[in-house]
Amino acid sequence: MLFEFLNYFFFFFHTFLIFFNSFGWIFPTLRKWNLTSLLITAFSWFILGIWYGLGYCFCTDWHWAVRRQLGYYDMSNSYNHFLILKLTGINFSESLVNTVAVIIFFSSLVLSLWLNIRDYKRKRN
Repeated sequence: MLFEFLNYFFFFFHTFLIFFNSFGWIFPTLRKWNLTSLLITAFSWFILGIWYGLGYCFCTDWHWAVRRQLGYYDMSNSYNHFLILKLTGINFSESLVNTVAVIIFFSSLVLSLWLNIRDYKRKRN
């Protein structure tokens, strides 16, 4: 029962986090939180990734552990690939999905940094 709850929790939480990282910079009141979330994601992908593999995500790791406990072994190497496959049934190549995810991530990071700096300068003046 607990693992079923956690499975659903991770589906919703991780999906929300992906959308928030991608589009949270749009909303001025959420920009600081968006930048923080993007930096935590970058830390996971690139710093923890030194030890666990580039692109490592602790949310994905925890979700996969929950799914293994439930007897599921249908996970991809990429959470985004897994999510797209589960939600749409379309099996894009993992490399395509990862490339698009990295482009969206860095675009969002640049936009979030730029907008946060701009907002800070406007507030200061």
